[in-house]
Amino acid sequence: MLEVNDLNAWYGTSHILQGVSLEVRKGELVCLIGRNGAGKTTTVKSIAGLIPKAKGSVKFEGVELLGRPTHTRFSKGLAYVPEERRIVPGLTVRENIRLGLLASPLRRREADVIDEIAETFPRLKERLDQMAITMSGGEQQMLAIARAVASKPKMVLLDEPSEGIMPVLVDEMFEYFAALKRSGVTILLIEQNVGLALRIADRAYILDQGEIVYSGSAQTMLADEAIQERYCAV
Repeated sequence: MLEVNDLNAWYGTSHILQGVSLEVRKGELVCLIGRNGAGKTTTVKSIAGLIPKAKGSVKFEGVELLGRPTHTRFSKGLAYVPEERRIVPGLTVRENIRLGLLASPLRRREADVIDEIAETFPRLKERLDQMAITMSGGEQQMLAIARAVASKPKMVLLDEPSEGIMPVLVDEMFEYFAALKRSGVTILLIEQNVGLALRIADRAYILDQGEIVYSGSAQTMLADEAIQERYCAV
């Protein structure tokens, strides 16, 4: 479904990604892991169209995305949940979810979609008319995820969803990711909680200094503590 080949990306003159190649097949949950500063966020931002200086190839369902604007990628069924969450502080939970439907055909079924989201995320159901900024960091992260999946995307890019969130909410979140995968949504997950990510993933890639240095089954990597220690320890 997603094919990334020889992806290079720069911030100014800094060459961050150096020939990254990876693929995510339809229905898979693939995690991209590595130390802080390895280039993981730059990779998903490049896929989402948020890095202006990039070259190589990013194909989604056979269509080249590199050079296309972010909204075009969204319209093709690719959703992105950034590490920063980007909740709109002056809006309620319900209004933030609506933002995820603005460019979607599902906008005509807005009330039904929000009801479905509320049933999926009970914590949000209780807070639909609450100002989003008043919620905890974990609840805001759930809202960012809910907003991304409201349009029923084919694939979701998740950037460090558990960062700074209490363990009980992290567990809830990962249960949801597993359920999302079972429903047929394809996922590329960036995550510092390596053990938790590998337990729900099909395959994994390790990124180190802007290059893919390992790829294989998640279970194989989960069992290989030496690889995790070498490339993934913070």
